[in-house]
Amino acid sequence: MSTEETGNSIDLKRALLQQLASWRAAGVETLPTPNELPDFESAPTAEPTQSIPPTPAEQPMPAKKTPPPADSLRLDVPLADLPDLSLAERKESLESLKARVAACQKCSELVAHRTQTVFGVGNPRPRLCFFGEAPGADEDRQGEPFVGRAGQLLNKMIAAMGIAREDVFILNVLKCRPPGNRDPQPDESAGCRPFFERQFEILRPEFICCLGRPAMMNLLETKQALGRMRGQFHNYRGAKVVVTYHPAYLLRNPPAKKQTWEDLQMLMDAMGLKDPRGRDEG
Repeated sequence: MSTEETGNSIDLKRALLQQLASWRAAGVETLPTPNELPDFESAPTAEPTQSIPPTPAEQPMPAKKTPPPADSLRLDVPLADLPDLSLAERKESLESLKARVAACQKCSELVAHRTQTVFGVGNPRPRLCFFGEAPGADEDRQGEPFVGRAGQLLNKMIAAMGIAREDVFILNVLKCRPPGNRDPQPDESAGCRPFFERQFEILRPEFICCLGRPAMMNLLETKQALGRMRGQFHNYRGAKVVVTYHPAYLLRNPPAKKQTWEDLQMLMDAMGLKDPRGRDEG
């Protein structure tokens, strides 16, 4: 061994002895064996339990309240007993939910055929919601429910009640157009259910008008014929529900407009609305 190597060895021993003395002074009595050392390569990956705080210059702005996700439902609570959101909070919650709907990939056939999702439109603080079945070709193209011929008739129905489309909120069971405008399949309705349930939680309407049997079946979870459910109020989480014919059905069967007007008059009476022709319905 050369003189230089001998000197390096002595320096290394001296450094090790000094380090051992330092550890002993700190209270370290034993050193771990190789088997006791952590095996970082094979350790399972876990979510961090804490994060490194940012430097003062990097302090983030206060976080906004995040609206509950689409599947955060309180189905055991009446709508009127849920926390009442401000108008701004309702708009923010609806926009957040709308984004979740637009990103939904649950139903491969619907996703493959849709142009866009159709979330719903209207007053974010409505007394009355109109609840339909599914978007049609016009709705799929424009991204808004009830904008085709059936939508024009619905606008007339709403006007006949003495209110405007902007006063209500309009939504459907399905948020995507079924191919060929077929009826919604049970699994498709089940996939969209968390979305429309959450919409009603945000909107908290006093009244809901189901347009057609599919809307009635999904909201009230019944297989009764529509004719047996007309002419009376039903309950959905404290909201009063009226069942009537879909505007598309009325276009094919104009005589049913008389019965539909009777249903709307019953709704007007409960809401305390006056007939725009001058006859008090209240």
